[in-house]
Amino acid sequence: MSKDTWNPQQYHKFVNERSQPFFDLMEMVDSKTSLRRVVDLGCGAGDLTETLHRTMHAQETLGFDTSDAMLEKAKNISVEGLHFKKESIENIGQHGKFDLIFSNAAIQWCENHPALYKELKDSLQPQGQLAVQMPMNHDYPTHILAVRMSEEEKWLKLLQGESYKQHLTMLTPEAYATLLFRLGFKEQKVLQRVYAHVMNSREDVISWVKGSLLTYFQSRLSADDFSDFTEEYKERLFHELPDDKPFFYPFKRILMWARL
Repeated sequence: MSKDTWNPQQYHKFVNERSQPFFDLMEMVDSKTSLRRVVDLGCGAGDLTETLHRTMHAQETLGFDTSDAMLEKAKNISVEGLHFKKESIENIGQHGKFDLIFSNAAIQWCENHPALYKELKDSLQPQGQLAVQMPMNHDYPTHILAVRMSEEEKWLKLLQGESYKQHLTMLTPEAYATLLFRLGFKEQKVLQRVYAHVMNSREDVISWVKGSLLTYFQSRLSADDFSDFTEEYKERLFHELPDDKPFFYPFKRILMWARL
């Protein structure tokens, strides 16, 4: 069983860069319609969920996450109608119908997206809206190397046979558009965007993935093994990334909005 290794401080080292896609996604939502009941899937520390709740003028907003560390930070937020709960994304069907289902950088961790999106659609009110943002950077050296190392005998054994497979759950933008159509959404926008992150050096890329991608390995390895993994990962990654200062880190994401 994997342990909770999400670290709010590590994740928020690049708070502006990680938050911008949230605001871009929120702009895609039609907030002029009545959005009485909203859910944020993968709410993290809750600060952006509070922004969503206030911007949409929701009567009730639920924030779901499975990280105790993140939810502990969310406890500090006290706003009428805003509630946080330890819950998996896949269990959304147990919580009634919503006017808006919103998820920023979380659904990529879920399996079987066609089945999951059907569950999301079934959890919407008539004319309900779905807004999802996910990283799509699996063809960048950071992710390619993580996959390769996870499949190597040394690390695969320490991972107890659980190689990194998150990239295999992702569909192409056109496949998501087709899925939304087949599920009965009458309107949709599916965009792929490259976010241009200018960092001090390639060392910052390591800090970035420690707050996201590498949590998969941290949750499954001992502290010593994860330290060894990170050192080897860094050494091998730096053979592929130029030693530029500043360092340009292009990061692809998919943003999609749809309405029944």
